[in-house]
Amino acid sequence: MLPSSFRSVSLFIVALALFGAEVGLGALDDKKDEKKHKEKPYALIFGTVWSPDNRHVHGVKIKCRRSDQKKPHWEQYSDHNGEFAFRVPAGKADYLVSADLKDFKSLEGKKFQAPPEVTVHIENDERTDIGVHLK
Repeated sequence: MLPSSFRSVSLFIVALALFGAEVGLGALDDKKDEKKHKEKPYALIFGTVWSPDNRHVHGVKIKCRRSDQKKPHWEQYSDHNGEFAFRVPAGKADYLVSADLKDFKSLEGKKFQAPPEVTVHIENDERTDIGVHLK
């Protein structure tokens, strides 16, 4: 009969080997999933909404559309840092970004006017930073 410490070590080694085999097989499955769900290339339009006194403004609805289209394809609100981002398809295109202040109420009660649309030119899979300056 084997000492109990030897049996414990043997069981530990067998369990470790089984766990290693399971992890190795899981890694193979992950590689298959990566190939299936490969992300398409994209460009990023990143921006900040600024007030007339150069403070970031949160809660402003921002719209984005291709310049050859009439209706916005993407919409979101600026976050607590006044920031927003849109993922757009990679490739050469122009986009128009605008602020919609129709339902906007600032915390200080200030009234802002929407600026003209900001034109963004994208060439490929890149990041472009812009500022939307309220009046």
